[in-house]
Amino acid sequence: MSKEKIDPKRLPKHIAIIMDGNGRWAKEKGKFRIFGHQNGVKAVREVSEGCAELGVECLTLYAFSTENWNRPKIEVNALMTLLVKTIKGETATLMKNGIKLDAIGDRNTLPKDCRRELEEAIETTKGNSKMTLILALSYSAKWDIVNAARTIAQMAANGEITIDEVNEELIDKTLTTHKYPHPELMIRTSGELRISNFLLWEIAYSELYFTTVLWPDFRKEHLYEAILDYQSRERRFGKTSEQLA
Repeated sequence: MSKEKIDPKRLPKHIAIIMDGNGRWAKEKGKFRIFGHQNGVKAVREVSEGCAELGVECLTLYAFSTENWNRPKIEVNALMTLLVKTIKGETATLMKNGIKLDAIGDRNTLPKDCRRELEEAIETTKGNSKMTLILALSYSAKWDIVNAARTIAQMAANGEITIDEVNEELIDKTLTTHKYPHPELMIRTSGELRISNFLLWEIAYSELYFTTVLWPDFRKEHLYEAILDYQSRERRFGKTSEQLA
């Protein structure tokens, strides 16, 4: 098993995943797209538990982008209903595994029942400390960066900061992701080779891993393979191999 080959001392603290392929998975089976989303829940559970068992500190899942609102209304409504049902149904599992839930994105655009279930689950699990599961909901990196720019501009207009104080650290602190370390590993399923407006600032130096496995089929073993691939790479951050040595 791949898990036994993983070096626990070189685990990524934060893994981010673009969960892609639910629709194609359903289409291959002659089903509606929502069938794929429903079966993707098992992959979420597997990966969350797998990360917590290994000792990964943070796991961010790209669950719903701002662009996803442009999908057919029937699919969006079904997704929101599934989200409410999943959050309600998985809270006990989160508690059992010591996982704290959090969310990034524009929560105000979510339906009231979805927002309520989300906030209740966040409150219920806030004392857990084994791992943090972050759902990117109604999220886009461009939206987050624009909001950060507006906040910083307002701070400057109010005289709270000078232009010279605008730096990477300030931008980091102003993004919705400011509580968490930047992801060291970003995984995308289904064979698509895109970032799709996900954590553009935060993944500047992340290792990118692409797999053809469709999200509903993604299991712990696939997670282990991605981590092993990550551990096989040399992370130089602009330096040479000789400098690292």
